[in-house]
Amino acid sequence: MKHYIGAGNPMHAQFEPKAGYQAEHFSWAFEAGVGTITLNRPERKNPLTFDSYGELRDLFRALYFANDVKAIVVTGAGDNFCSGGDVHEIIGPLTKMRMPELLEFTRMTGDLVKAMRHCPQPIVGAIDGVCAGAGAMIALACDLRYGTPATNTAFLFTRVGLAGADMGACALLPRVIGQGRASELLFTGRAMTAQEGHAWGFFNSLHDSDALLPAATTMARKLAEGPSFAHGMTKTMLSQEWAMTIDQAIEAEAQAQAICMQTEDFKRAFEAFAAKRKPVFGGD
Repeated sequence: MKHYIGAGNPMHAQFEPKAGYQAEHFSWAFEAGVGTITLNRPERKNPLTFDSYGELRDLFRALYFANDVKAIVVTGAGDNFCSGGDVHEIIGPLTKMRMPELLEFTRMTGDLVKAMRHCPQPIVGAIDGVCAGAGAMIALACDLRYGTPATNTAFLFTRVGLAGADMGACALLPRVIGQGRASELLFTGRAMTAQEGHAWGFFNSLHDSDALLPAATTMARKLAEGPSFAHGMTKTMLSQEWAMTIDQAIEAEAQAQAICMQTEDFKRAFEAFAAKRKPVFGGD
């Protein structure tokens, strides 16, 4: 869940703001509580490198401790989201590595998805054009996904001789679109069209390309203005309840909601309702 540590708390120094973060291998912007990550190698359809994988993993881990960032948008520069691992900078070198090195790589890529799922802020994906391989997994790891009619999403691991089980695909994709549909995509590696993705629940909505990022940013700002501690609790429970029985989930939600009822945001919402005005949440 999202933590709020006030300026007077002795632990405050551990919760560093990320508004001024300077990214090396992608773009980072911050405004009105929303951090925007842009994969920015448009001439190559925004592929990932060893360095960008690592920096993305480290940033999402650090965002757990960033009280200033309330929501996150992930997008790609140009007309595409992400074409996956760079063929020359990743795939080629992987063919020359031994097992211990390969395992370090596959664990690193999986750690990026873990970091995104453990990151308490809601993550909104703005996904246009090509969304393939590891790019499709980054999109899948988002909490909300907006696409365009031109978006094609392919979990194409089998097309390069690998299993469809990559970065958590066999766990996450069936939960989003169903076992049968996920099985087809992961066995064949074929592209899921935007229309299929919308009908199957992968995309929350589709927008024209020029309206995609504004739509995702608008949603992220709405989330950023909301009760961030409660949003973090919601994301935590959505993840943890996958492994619970119904009885366990109901009890866990009872405890989670009781915790949220102790927050100042809960009181603010009641006071705003009584005064017939919009609440201003503080995240505490």
